[in-house]
Parts: sequence; structure tokens; C-alpha cells
Amino acid sequence: MTTAQNYQATDNCLQGKTILVTGAGDGIGRQAALSYAQYGATVILLGRTVAKLESVYDEIVALEYSEPAIVPLDLKGASAQNYHDMAATIENQFGALDGALLNAAMLGVLSPFAQIEESLFDEMMQVNVKSQFLLAQALLPLMSKSEHSSLIFTSSSVGRTARAYWGAYSISKFAVEGISQLISDEYEQSTLRCNCINPGATRTKMRAGAYPAEDPQSLRTALDIMPSYLYLMADDSIGVNGQSLDAQPPKS
Repeated sequence: MTTAQNYQATDNCLQGKTILVTGAGDGIGRQAALSYAQYGATVILLGRTVAKLESVYDEIVALEYSEPAIVPLDLKGASAQNYHDMAATIENQFGALDGALLNAAMLGVLSPFAQIEESLFDEMMQVNVKSQFLLAQALLPLMSKSEHSSLIFTSSSVGRTARAYWGAYSISKFAVEGISQLISDEYEQSTLRCNCINPGATRTKMRAGAYPAEDPQSLRTALDIMPSYLYLMADDSIGVNGQSLDAQPPKS
């Protein structure tokens, strides 16, 4: 039985698709951008640090995949107009948008709930929730022009069941799950599908910051979890809507 976790992507399964990836300069976002390009997509790299985006751009070009585009944008300070201007630029350049992986997020500080600082909470909501809300609002009209489009939000296990000391991050991921469910329900009869994906314990800088004593070699890499990301973006997942999928099985 084929599942997202064991999905076997066929060559060029994303051929002809234009896909936006946020947080594309590092970690899972970087690997998703490379994998989407490998399977035929033209990737739009969105991130805060231009040098990191340029590095991913150079890697994709060196591998002779479709030339990507770069969108430098800091989610902490971006306005609704910034997102709408970006969507207009994408439409002018590509005509439509077939997929978007909203992957960028910040971890913040892990602390007891009673000690969460208001300023940190506001920053977390801005980056992890409000930017997702504004970005999705700007992209939905453009994605609706695609024959089949896929919008993917990035969730977390602590966005389904809250865990002590994960505070603002956990709250933000609950909100992301809610945004995804809302969009998927409203667009159920359209050509757009919307889902969440929980990457699980993955060898990234964010994970290392949350679990500094953990052996990173015991974790799966971003490449290891790509089958789920490819599945949700490929046409094989047409009809999958309103789901929150795990990119890997829980650790035993």
C-alpha cells in the first residue's frame, strides 16, 4: 500500500509545475527545493538570507535542473502588500502557481508557560502564524488558476498535542493546523488542495537548538523524509485534502 512516507516519485512527476518554498535557504526547505527541482519543477526560493538562497540557486543550476527564482523576504517584517506584490510578480513571470510549501518558522525560547515573554510571543505569532495567513491569502487567487495546485503548511507534533515548555511555538503550530483545515474546507470543491505535514524528528539546526543533548546521527535527514513532501506536491495526491500527515513513523 502506497503511503506518503513510502511514496516512490516517478521521474519528472513535477514537470511543468511552479512551486514556491519558504525557508528555502536551510534545512528541510532547502532540501525540498532541491528535490522539487530534481523532479522537474521550477522552484521559487523564498527566504530571509540572500546568500543562502543564492547557494541553493547555484546548486540547482549546477545540477542542470530548471532555473529557479529568488525572493528575499523577511517574514518578521513583511506586510500584506509585500505578499500581494510578490504574488503579482509570480503571476507576471510564471502565469500561475502550482504548489507552495510554507515551511519557514522560528523556534523561539522553550520556557514554562507562565514565563513566556509577551514580546517573544508576539514575534512568534508574527513569523509562524500571521505571515502564513497573509502569504496564503495572497497566493490563493493565483494558485486557483492552476489545473491542480497543492498548498502545504508545516506542522509539528506539538501542534497536535501540546507539550510542556514548548509554549509559543506549540500554540503557533496549533494555529497553523487550524488555518490549513479552514482553507481545505473552503476550497474542497476547487482544484486546490491544502494539507499539513509534520516532518518529525529531523536532523536540522532547529532540532539541534531544541534538543542540544540529542545525537543528530540518530535522526533522519531532510532527504530521508522527502517522499511525503513529493507526494503532497505531485498529482498522485489529487483528492488528498484537509489532512495532517506525518513525514516519518514515530520513533519506537
